[in-house]
Amino acid sequence: MAKRIETGLDGLVLVEPEVHGDDRGFFVETFSLDPWRDLGVDVDFVQHNHSRSGQGILRGLHFQTDPGQAKLIRCPRGSIFDVAVDLRHGSPTYGKWAGYVLDDALHRQLFVPVGFAHGFCVLSEVADVTYLVSSLYDPATEAGIRWDDPQVGVQWPVSVPKLSTRDKKARTLAEIGPDLPF
Repeated sequence: MAKRIETGLDGLVLVEPEVHGDDRGFFVETFSLDPWRDLGVDVDFVQHNHSRSGQGILRGLHFQTDPGQAKLIRCPRGSIFDVAVDLRHGSPTYGKWAGYVLDDALHRQLFVPVGFAHGFCVLSEVADVTYLVSSLYDPATEAGIRWDDPQVGVQWPVSVPKLSTRDKKARTLAEIGPDLPF
C-alpha cells in the first residue's frame, strides 16, 4: 500500500509506493486511481510524458498558465532532485519550495498540483523522468521562473547546471508574480 509523506506545502504530495522485491527484481504499482485519490492525488490525467537527461542537467522551473497543469512525477531510472515552488497568490506558502530525491530505489513520486512551478536536476549519470499530466501541453501557455531566483532560494545540489536557452532567460518570481493566474 502506498503512503503519503507530508511536504509542508498544501496540495504538494510525496507518495511512497510499496515496492515488492527479491533476488529476481521488483514490482511497484506506480498509479492506481482510488488509492492515489485517497493520498491526495485527485486529478484526471490526460497525458504521459518521458524525458531522459544526463548528469548536471537542470530542467525548470516550469509551469502552464491556463488551464494549469498538475503533474505526478517519478524517476524510474537514475536519480533526480525534484523541486516544486508554490505560485498561488494568497497561499501561506507562496514563493516557498520543497525538494525531494526521486530515484529508482525507493520509487517515490511527487504530485505537483496546478499553481506550482516544477523542475529537477539530474544527480546520476543518466536519469529517466516520467510524469502524468492533467492537461495537454500547450506552448502558448508555457511559462517559468528562474532556477536560481534569489527570492525563492532553491538549494539545488549542483552549482553550475547545464541549462536550456529558455531556462537561462527565465524571469524571477517578483517579475512575473503580478501576472500569475493562480
